Amino acid sequence: MSEVRIRPRQVLILIIVFLVVLMMVHRNGKRTCQGPEFLQAMFVQGDTLPTTYAVTPTYPRPAQKAELTRLSHLFMLLPHLHWIIVEDTNATTPLVRNLLDRAGLEKRSTLLNIKTPSEFKLKGKDPNWIKPRGVEQRNLALAWLRNHVDVDRHSIVFFMDDDNSYSTELFAEMSKIERGRVGVWPVGLVGGLMVERPLLTEDGTKVTGFNAAWRPERPFPIDMAAFAISMDLFIRNPQATFSYEVQRGYQESEILRHLTTRDQLQPLANRCTDVLVWHTRTEKTKLAAEEALLKKGQRSDGGMEV
Repeated sequence: MSEVRIRPRQVLILIIVFLVVLMMVHRNGKRTCQGPEFLQAMFVQGDTLPTTYAVTPTYPRPAQKAELTRLSHLFMLLPHLHWIIVEDTNATTPLVRNLLDRAGLEKRSTLLNIKTPSEFKLKGKDPNWIKPRGVEQRNLALAWLRNHVDVDRHSIVFFMDDDNSYSTELFAEMSKIERGRVGVWPVGLVGGLMVERPLLTEDGTKVTGFNAAWRPERPFPIDMAAFAISMDLFIRNPQATFSYEVQRGYQESEILRHLTTRDQLQPLANRCTDVLVWHTRTEKTKLAAEEALLKKGQRSDGGMEV
């Protein structure tokens, strides 16, 4: 029997065909989607869904392109998402610009940059929690949103860190957030627990508390990935920003205290019983062999973007 060889180009064509069939088929002038019910519903609703602005602070590091590439696949699948990437650099970088271009997201993304002041940057072996991160970047994104978003159209703001893991279903849930509300849901693998989640009334319509184990006395003891906000709240409350002048773990409470109360939170994700986002972290890249090459004036990635 002769050996069957599949060329890389053939594999690429098969992948593209599969994705096209999976995502969208136009029949009789109607847009339909082959996939889970929630994804089908999102495609049927199409342009009637509120735009979700996902804000991602990012900074140069070996794993940056890998992290952003993984997130970009969500945006390819969900056309009502708009990606605001804010680089912690003095200028936007070719790496991020190229990534957005190759993903076909130029028209559904905004690329900004602002450098974190040196006194607030992590040094050497500092643990990642010792200083607040992403403050400048998130605040710049909020300033852009306040100046560019159509205030007459309902839209959602979500702070989307580049190292977490997100289900597409999470963004279907976000679309349910009402004007003037903050939607909340559980987050897996955070705060020393398998899951942090809001505690609800018996009918599942009100938040009565949270199960947080770490600093439960915080006004909103939840992770940044545990909520999204109706844009009109930011328009009505221009003082709502992130701050360096808060205790460790209080960034979420700092932004939410200007916008809502516990009683006004909108529980989502099947009465806060479905986990659709996980607080994962990429292991720090070990490059001892690469460093040895650099000392010799060599490198493994010469002429390449990794």
